[in-house]
Amino acid sequence: FMNDSGQAVRAAADFYKLGPEDVVVFYDELDLAPGKLRVKTGGGAAGHNGIRSIDAHLGNAFRRVRIGIGHPGNKSQVTTHVLGNFSKSDEQWLSPLLSAISQAAPFLTSDDQRFASDVAQRIAPARGEGKKGAPTPKQATHKKPTGTPISSEDKTPSGSSVAPENQEPDNPFANALRNLLGNKKQDT
Repeated sequence: FMNDSGQAVRAAADFYKLGPEDVVVFYDELDLAPGKLRVKTGGGAAGHNGIRSIDAHLGNAFRRVRIGIGHPGNKSQVTTHVLGNFSKSDEQWLSPLLSAISQAAPFLTSDDQRFASDVAQRIAPARGEGKKGAPTPKQATHKKPTGTPISSEDKTPSGSSVAPENQEPDNPFANALRNLLGNKKQDT
């Protein structure tokens, strides 16, 4: 169904009388380190069949929120990696990221840069936390990212309030994101 998702996105956009500029698509991205996030409007599909389908049915002027899942390192493992379950170690970065995305979601209606900055600030490690020996983005594979891994096309985050640590929002958007991305069966 993901490979033909453009049909459903187009039908929903038509039903709600939305143009491509009103649509935001969240999707996984192999070419981003786990936990990294990028926001932009337009662009190519970069081999992502679901995005290719949406481009074909809606055009490419929709906004994209790419969520990094990292590359498994071997092309033969890509399908298993993308379609497989998250590991327990993924929970270290995935749960806080999904929570931050859901809390910052209101900014998606008006300011992509503020959305990205707000998410980055919500998941940034506390001052002085684990800098020494922490993996760099190239070394990180399914580990909690360090520093400020999220940006909107690599712009510097601006100030916004930071949510209390471990605060899990209880709202429909957050729950839908968790169900869609974060509540996969945990590997042992």
